[in-house]
Amino acid sequence: MIAARSPGLMAAKKLMKGTAARMGVMKRVSLVFKAKANRALDKMEDPRETLDYSYQRQLELLTKVRRGVADVATSRKRVELQMNQLQQQANKLEDQARKALGMGREDLARNALERKASAQGQLNDLQAQYAQLQAEEEKLTVASQRLQAKVDTFRTRKETIKATYTAAEAQTRINEAFSGISEEMGDVGMAIQRAEDKTAQMQARAGAIDELMASGALDDAVGGSQRDDIQNELDMMSASSDVENELSRLKGEITAGAPKQLEGSRDDANGSNQAPQGQGTQYAPPPPQQAPTQPASIPASDRPAEPQDGEG
Repeated sequence: MIAARSPGLMAAKKLMKGTAARMGVMKRVSLVFKAKANRALDKMEDPRETLDYSYQRQLELLTKVRRGVADVATSRKRVELQMNQLQQQANKLEDQARKALGMGREDLARNALERKASAQGQLNDLQAQYAQLQAEEEKLTVASQRLQAKVDTFRTRKETIKATYTAAEAQTRINEAFSGISEEMGDVGMAIQRAEDKTAQMQARAGAIDELMASGALDDAVGGSQRDDIQNELDMMSASSDVENELSRLKGEITAGAPKQLEGSRDDANGSNQAPQGQGTQYAPPPPQQAPTQPASIPASDRPAEPQDGEG
């Protein structure tokens, strides 16, 4: 019999453990949700709005207290009117009883006195109720006055706290703006950084295009035609040939001008080695003896002596 019950007990224990685990998970979820909600509400809460709402609630409570004082005063006044009516009625019944006795009608006098006694009982009850209402009215009046003073104090403190909070908030925003850690200034700084990066990128691209255009790499693309490697090599050879021709021309001009310089130097040696005053020319020594190309116009007597064999 114990063995028959053991599976049921084990199942019940497992069910209880599972229920406890689920309850623990639910408690944790509830705690996390409350913490998140509290943090979100704390972030969204504005102390100035909270103070204004509290002040509004206190004004509503003060209005209710004043309305209660007015209601109690109204009830007291109504009871007072009823008391006056009953007092007048009691006085009237007493007069009627006196008149009845004067006329010898004792039965009428007795009836009038009975009614007076009933009215007096009601009057006594109303007097007790009037005293109670009067005390309640005085109590509510004192409470209303205290609440009014509390509301006035709270209003003054509320305005002071709001002004202090507003000043602190403004100072914080100013400090954040100066330090550049505010969200708005951070966005502005990021926008400026992006603009500077794009500007630097465009400047680099423009410089690269200028260099490519200066080197002629983009001429084919601009002209709409493509040049192959053979044409490039032929252009380079043509440019090299032009350079060689120009070099040969310059060498010929230098060679042709050398005998004229030699003849001028000999004429200066036959005359005077000093240049005339007032002229800017200076004495130039004769060039070293060498075998330049001799043109046919130079006479044989003016040719330089050729070195003999064995002379240095």
